[in-house]
Amino acid sequence: MNEAKTSRHSNATLGLIYGLLGVLAFSFTVPMTRIAAPELGGVFTGVARAGIAALLAIGLLAILREPWPERRLWRGLVIVALGTVFGFGLLVSVAMESLPAAHGVVVVGLLPAATAVMAVLRAGEHPSRAFWLACAAGVVAVLIFAAVQGAGRLQAKDLLLLAAVGLAALGYAEGGRLAREMGGWRVISWALVFSTPLLALVLGWMIAADGVPRASTEAWWSFAYLGAVSMFLGFFPWYRGLALGGVARVGQVQLVQPVFSLVWAALLLGEHISIGTALAAIVVIATAALSRLTRAS
Repeated sequence: MNEAKTSRHSNATLGLIYGLLGVLAFSFTVPMTRIAAPELGGVFTGVARAGIAALLAIGLLAILREPWPERRLWRGLVIVALGTVFGFGLLVSVAMESLPAAHGVVVVGLLPAATAVMAVLRAGEHPSRAFWLACAAGVVAVLIFAAVQGAGRLQAKDLLLLAAVGLAALGYAEGGRLAREMGGWRVISWALVFSTPLLALVLGWMIAADGVPRASTEAWWSFAYLGAVSMFLGFFPWYRGLALGGVARVGQVQLVQPVFSLVWAALLLGEHISIGTALAAIVVIATAALSRLTRAS
């Protein structure tokens, strides 16, 4: 009994650590997209970054001689591809062509709550009432964050960001469920492989029609990060963390992602971080810690 309890605590702690590593990798996504998308185009950035990740996934699977996943897993992998490859990556890239980085960071900050809902719908988890209260506190903290940042009124492209949040949460929950059986790196790798035919078709059509966009070195480096890390390597620790610690609970560590992202936005884009932002950041981190202390029922 004690050994089982210790094992659960150990998995929860490891899940949190892996989750934080994934969040750190993802926290650069919005600022990097804000650099790349205006020059390369939102659709090209979203599709081509997934194409780069797909090539990396195919290479890794070939080197390791991984067998094809069982047919019963294909539906879940398609859902992961829909949510993380096409949904989040493409919609965020299109939205960030014109929205300020801070604006995108704030809206994407709603991901933890959306992920918790999807954990119930897709991963079969049953968080406690205390967890949901902590989750609600996190949403409020993100809204406070929005007010402090002065993100302004909702714009048309906010609908794209909200759709991206919903699809990403679906991909996270399904990926976390599959990772319990397949391992996190296999989930994202095979999801990218399943996406390759459509990615190749769309990307080929875009290049044939308009050629390869011309952009600055900074934009191309940002694009490279989005393809290699945001769309591929970052999912290795992220899905492992979700599998070990639970999709709903580990998903709440994303509450600190807006804090990281705004720091990178300040450093990379020169955006100002006020004292109010720092205070709001403390609230965000506190709600993440509170949700971590709650137990599933």
